[in-house]
Amino acid sequence: MTNHLLLERIRDNAKAANKHIVLPEGTEPRTIAAASIITKEKIARITLLGDIDQIKACAAENNVDLSGIELLDPLQSDLFERFAVDFAKLREKKGMTLEKARETMKNPLYFGAMMVQEDFADGMVAGAKNSTSDVLRPALQIIKTARGVSTACGAFFIFSPQTQYGEDGAFIFADCGVNPTLTPEQMADVAYCCHKTAIDIIGIKQPRIAMLSFSTKGSAQHETVDKVRQAVEITHERYPELIVDGELQLDAAIVPRVGELKAPDSPVAGHANILIFPDLQSGNICYKATQYFGNAIALGPILLGMAKPVNDLSRGCSVEDIVNIVAIVCCQQPDK
Repeated sequence: MTNHLLLERIRDNAKAANKHIVLPEGTEPRTIAAASIITKEKIARITLLGDIDQIKACAAENNVDLSGIELLDPLQSDLFERFAVDFAKLREKKGMTLEKARETMKNPLYFGAMMVQEDFADGMVAGAKNSTSDVLRPALQIIKTARGVSTACGAFFIFSPQTQYGEDGAFIFADCGVNPTLTPEQMADVAYCCHKTAIDIIGIKQPRIAMLSFSTKGSAQHETVDKVRQAVEITHERYPELIVDGELQLDAAIVPRVGELKAPDSPVAGHANILIFPDLQSGNICYKATQYFGNAIALGPILLGMAKPVNDLSRGCSVEDIVNIVAIVCCQQPDK
């Protein structure tokens, strides 16, 4: 299946799901343009948050049709006081007061997260003009991580023209966007979240997970290599249904002849379609190198491990990126 068809399938699945997505950055031009496309193509039902006059002015300036899009000003919403009261209760042990909660709810990122938490929306997407930490903070405070998962992570869907690798060129890379360092236990959580996402969203029937290192099966010794080995052991114990192996170098993970040479008994080597990196630095560098040197499509970061779908955007995102991320969020399933 070509990368183009994979993206089309994600969009088609989003249309069938008929989800309602809130976009808190309602006055941001790319977000407004994306909302119009999403609405016209019936990928999702959209609510834009922000000052309504500013949203309309920005849309007019950029010749964007707002037909079919809900415009909601948190400050004027009937939900404002309810959300403030509920947020104050939720964070009471952290010293939150009703007065502080009212001030917090003026921030569309918090208001949007409350919409998702209280089922007024199915998911939220933001980050075109806010940092990852600004987007994640309300999500983690309000929605929290899924049951049994201690760590949310930032994954990228990679669609490479080199279709001999991965799943016809499709991969999931993680963690590439959230955690600067990962413990072995957290790496196991990341592997589990990626496995579920590969099946639910990309449609990979047999996820094969490689825990990456600069060593393959004992070719080098270092404490960072030990961490990866421990992560593999923990993943096997916690999630025996997962096909996971490591430590593997990148070439041993994805190139069949190298995998056969370096790790002949591995169920993953040479055929991995999910790559788990030992730290954010290596993951972030690798996905950007793949995107720009390898001419791959990189969608993300996709926030995994949350109880309900919330997603961050790169501040350099295009309108098309926002449309695709919204489609992906529509396909994510909330924790039951």
